[in-house]
Amino acid sequence: MDALFASGRIVDAILALVAAEALLLAWLARRRGVALPALLANLVSGAALMLALRAALVGAGWPVVAGWMLAGLLAHLTDLGFRFRSGATAHRRTPLQPGTTPQSAAFSASTLENL
Repeated sequence: MDALFASGRIVDAILALVAAEALLLAWLARRRGVALPALLANLVSGAALMLALRAALVGAGWPVVAGWMLAGLLAHLTDLGFRFRSGATAHRRTPLQPGTTPQSAAFSASTLENL
């Protein structure tokens, strides 16, 4: 087990699982109409951090480790950009959308009596 970590091969195995996950998510996204770029940005962020870990395990210089960490940060910011862009309109209420107000059934006297 020591050799697996010292050589960085443990990270290679995890990255293979991340690649399989990316393929599965791409297939599911295509079938269900989910936005694939946001999912991939999240996976790339994690993969870049794993590559930074691998570089540190094998004794690469700090610029290599820092470069992978910077790549992870950029992918993470891309992921956040996708999330905030889609969430900005998805959770905004307009007067036409239903909700709980004093005039709705949740506040009616008959509903309160049944509690």
